[in-house]
Amino acid sequence: MKKIILIAALIFTVSCSGKKGSEDAVFESFEDTIKAAENTTVRFAMWGGSSSINSWIDTYAAPELEKRYKIRLVRIPSDAAVFVNKLLTEKQAGRDTGSMDLLWINGENFKNAKENGLLYGPVSGSLPNFVKYVDPETVEYDFGYPVEGYEIPYGRAQFVFEYDSAVIKDVPDTYKKLMEWVKKNPGKFTYPQPPDFTGSAFIRQVFYAATGGYKQYQGEYNRELFEKNREKAMAYLKELSPRLWNDGKVYPKSLAALETLFEKGEVLISMNYNQGNAANKILQGRYPSTVKTFVMKNGSLYNTHFTAIPFNAPNKAGAMVVANFLLSPEAQLSKKDPANWGDFPVLEISKLHAEIRKKFTLLNSGGAVLPVEVLEKYAVPEMSPQYLEALEKEWEKVFTGK
Repeated sequence: MKKIILIAALIFTVSCSGKKGSEDAVFESFEDTIKAAENTTVRFAMWGGSSSINSWIDTYAAPELEKRYKIRLVRIPSDAAVFVNKLLTEKQAGRDTGSMDLLWINGENFKNAKENGLLYGPVSGSLPNFVKYVDPETVEYDFGYPVEGYEIPYGRAQFVFEYDSAVIKDVPDTYKKLMEWVKKNPGKFTYPQPPDFTGSAFIRQVFYAATGGYKQYQGEYNRELFEKNREKAMAYLKELSPRLWNDGKVYPKSLAALETLFEKGEVLISMNYNQGNAANKILQGRYPSTVKTFVMKNGSLYNTHFTAIPFNAPNKAGAMVVANFLLSPEAQLSKKDPANWGDFPVLEISKLHAEIRKKFTLLNSGGAVLPVEVLEKYAVPEMSPQYLEALEKEWEKVFTGK
């Protein structure tokens, strides 16, 4: 892996049609890539369900890229599964030039894209900020699937629950306690309907807790194991269901819908796969200052999320410059600030120069963000995409009859 990265950093091939009339080119240095990307547009397909993340892209990343590299960054709001399906259609139709230059992607969507030849790469080792600041061994896998340089790390996140400490004094920080709490407070808890990303993460945590922990699901998919254990998780969710918001007859369609219920007080516990979301909402004035977060002692999912370049991106050079910028210490610091996003960095802080390392250390994440040592204590890795897909299909069959 490291040898491949070093070789790729020296010389790499890029198909770049970001500039009108440009031809396929070979760039011998990243400076040449930057020159090729000047005065081009990069279309960034990404999940658009968070106003704070959208704002960070539009008001920080886009202006900085324009100022530094004369690149116009255009955000394309889309669910990852949607743009992967679009790429697959384009691949089957023989479309060598697509409409997206950079993707925000991970998990089963990355696996599906990579296995179907929908991504350009390997590319991460060609990016100076990856080579300088990232430990490649920490980003070798995405949901247990080998990355092999086809993704560029973007940020790290952990699953937390949000609650108002002025209302709830004793948090239900195990799934047994959560069941007891929901029975005492019917209608005051729910989760987004899978395959919504947050709702799917919630049922994955339930699956781990109900079936004996995460370790058995690391590695290749074992159908017999899943078949043996699936009903244990479904039994918990079935018992929970009639006591949920709206009697469990419907589920919020998205995280945004759940957050609206939480803001209105219709539910008393929310959830997010971003440990800094509550702090961000407090700063926005959407949540009261008494809102805090907790993690399940049974285990709290964490993951690294990535960017990737489509096989038919019209502006590969521009996409590489944007991906490299998103890995810069300055961008990672801005992204970590809960006033902007609250996303954790993927950089090895010890590799940064002293001045910016100090800024990371002094950044105040706010009282709603749990200390790193607490998050790390209960952090558990994601399962492989095959387990994830099987679990979502099982939930859909049990709770929607499809």
